Formats: sequence, C-alpha cells, structure tokens
Amino acid sequence: MTLHPRDIILFFVVFGLIAATGFFQSWNVALGIFNMGLISAIMALGVNMQWGYAGLFNIGVMGFVALGGLGAVLISMPPVNEAWAAGGLRVIAAMLFGAATIIGAIFAVRRLPQGRIKVLGVLAILVIGFFVYRALLDPATAAIEKVNPAGTGFLGGLGLPVVLSWPFGALLAAGAAWMIGKIALGLRSDYLAIATLGIAEIVIAIMKNEDWLSRGVKNVIGIPRPVPYEIDLQNDPGFVDRMASWGFDPVTASSITVKLAYSGLFLTVLILLLWLSQAALASPWGRMMRAIRDNEDAAEAMGKDVTARHLQIFVLGSAVCGLAGAMMTTLDGQLTPGSYQPLRFTFLVWVMVIVGGSGNNFGAVLGGFLIWYLWVMVEPFGLTVIEFITSGMADGSWLKGHLLESAAHMRLLTMGLILLLVLRFSPRGLIPER
Repeated sequence: MTLHPRDIILFFVVFGLIAATGFFQSWNVALGIFNMGLISAIMALGVNMQWGYAGLFNIGVMGFVALGGLGAVLISMPPVNEAWAAGGLRVIAAMLFGAATIIGAIFAVRRLPQGRIKVLGVLAILVIGFFVYRALLDPATAAIEKVNPAGTGFLGGLGLPVVLSWPFGALLAAGAAWMIGKIALGLRSDYLAIATLGIAEIVIAIMKNEDWLSRGVKNVIGIPRPVPYEIDLQNDPGFVDRMASWGFDPVTASSITVKLAYSGLFLTVLILLLWLSQAALASPWGRMMRAIRDNEDAAEAMGKDVTARHLQIFVLGSAVCGLAGAMMTTLDGQLTPGSYQPLRFTFLVWVMVIVGGSGNNFGAVLGGFLIWYLWVMVEPFGLTVIEFITSGMADGSWLKGHLLESAAHMRLLTMGLILLLVLRFSPRGLIPER
C-alpha cells in the first residue's frame, strides 16, 4: 500500500498546521502537539489493527493504555525498600496463592466427574482460596501503604532505564488482552464492545484504589526520563554559551531541546511500527485477516481458525496501545490513574481511526496527528472567534456571557462535526483502504 499524491498533500497540510503554530505562537506548543500526535498515531495504529484488519470493536482502549503506563512505573521507578520489608514478600505469596487457586479450579473442572461433586468441589476451591488470598494480601498491602504515604506508600519498581518499560508496557497490555480475549472474543461485536469497556473500567478502578501498586489517585511522580532535564541543560555552561551564540534564551532552548529529543525517540518507534504494520498487511497473514473481516463464514469454510486469528490481532493491537501508554507516561513524567477516562479518550482515538481511514495504516497516522492538533487548538481558536463575534454586544448581555461560556465545549462540538462531515463526504476516511 503506497501513498498517493493526494495523501502526501494531506500530510503536508497537517504538518503545516503544526509548523504554523510554531511560527505564530510557540515552538514549545508546536513540539508538544507533535509529540502527543506521535503517541496518538501509535494508539490509532493499535486500534486500526483490531478494527481495520479484523473488524473487532474494542472500546476498552484506555484500559490497555493505562496498563502500559503502569508498566512504566513498575520498570523505571526505584524500589521502595521499606515497603518491600513491610509487606512485599507477603504480597508475592498472596499473588502466587491466588494463581494456584485459579489453576486448582481449572484442574478440578477438567478432572472431577460431572455432577454435584464437580460443582461443590470447584466452589469450595474458589471460596476457600479467595478468603485465604485476602487474608494474606490485605495485611500486607495495609503495611505497605503506611510506609511514608505522602511520598511513597507503594512498592516502587525495578529502577531500570525507562525505555525498557515501553516493551514491558506492551507485554503487560498484551497479557491482559490475551486473558480478556479468551473470554470475550466469542461475543458478538456489540457485546464485545460492552465487555471491553467494562474491563477497561475495572483496570482503571484497580489502579485508582490499589495504592500499594501505583499509589492510586495520589499519583506516581518523578518517573525517570530517557532525555536530559531542562534544569541540567540550563546549568551546563557549554549549552548556555552555544544557545546564546545562536540568539536563543537558555530556558526556552532547553525546553525545545528536550521536546526535540522526545520527538526523535517517538518518531523512531512510530516509523518502525508503521513499517512492520505495512509489511504485515501486505503479507499472506494480512490478506487472511482482511478475508476474515469481510466474511468470517467463507474464511472458516476455507479452513481458517477465525477465533485464533481474532485473538492474535486483539493481542497485537492491545500491545501497541500499551506501548503508547508507556510512552505517554514517560512524556508526562507521572502516572495519574484518574486521567484515564475510557469514554472520553477512547472516543477520541476512534475518531482518529475513522477520520484518517480505517484499514489504512497511513490513514490512522494522519488521523492521529490531525485530531490531536484540533483537540488542542480548537478551544483557543473557538474562544477567539466567539470573542470577535460578541465584540459588538453590550457587556453583561446574557447572550454574550452564554456564548463565551460555551467556548469550553468547542472541542467536543468540533469532534462531532468533523466526524459527521467525514462520514457524509468521505465515509471511508481521508486516506481510505485501497
């Protein structure tokens, strides 16, 4: 699948809008939009794999993104030795016992004879196992959360370089997707959507409430960076002299330098993922996935294992979303479970895929950049337009006040309007699948 001249023009337009923000407003703002646009494009690629390749309607995207962010904490944050001493080993013992309980229940289902003995045996294993599990876990987590709750109150991580957390975040999301897919992928598309949304809410609820794992709503701050800190650059005489010789303020230059370093890392990941996605789509595997998407019955009649392929693409797409989540947490420098709002941001990622062109990887990337740019810039643009429209109205007018207050809703209004216009005039997206 290659880019046509019209597609290239669309990319130039979007990047031109971001560049114009740099020239007329601030390069810090423009690079911030560009960096989040790169992460958004990766999220859109993950959703496009599930929907565009296989027709899987997953609206639990934020759950997998949140798991990727959790992966960044578990890998890169330093361990809290006092918390480990207070209850770390007991938490591990509880987790192992919980896993053993599940394995025991599965073994009982397979081995015990049909009838009342099987039902009672499985129930006994699960009920007794649950109470023992809680008896081990609750005191341990309470002890961990009491260790300097204002500053830590959690186990911390492994203290490894944060870049290693990106593939780990992808693996964490992939593992959760495998477990979810084994249960939910037999459901019809609308039920699958409801199930994935519910599971995303469960994942985020756990992250909000289990302080020992990720500090809950107290947030994890100070996640290590893969790039220099601005203050270190500002204290570097060589950097300051070099920026001064070029006519740049060291404070502004340090911020731009850090954002450019992030851009290089994120762009490398996006290009690699795009190349792999294109190669997969053009392979026999990609043709098989599209055949399953277009007609499951015909593909199954040709000997294809539809359920296994659905599980495969569901895991792959979720892993890409988890990778994007780990990158986003790295960029923010903190994990804030309360900011993962499934309905709001899942909707935004789906708009990126639909507007860009589902089934087309380049379309998903274009949609990621375009929709994120509009998401950031529409509200200030809308306020400027409304202020111009109401400039002739008398101060204190109810209409003027109402219109100015409505500027805060310009984002959602614009997203809905764009979605309607694209579905009306280009229903297959700006860069449709060919």
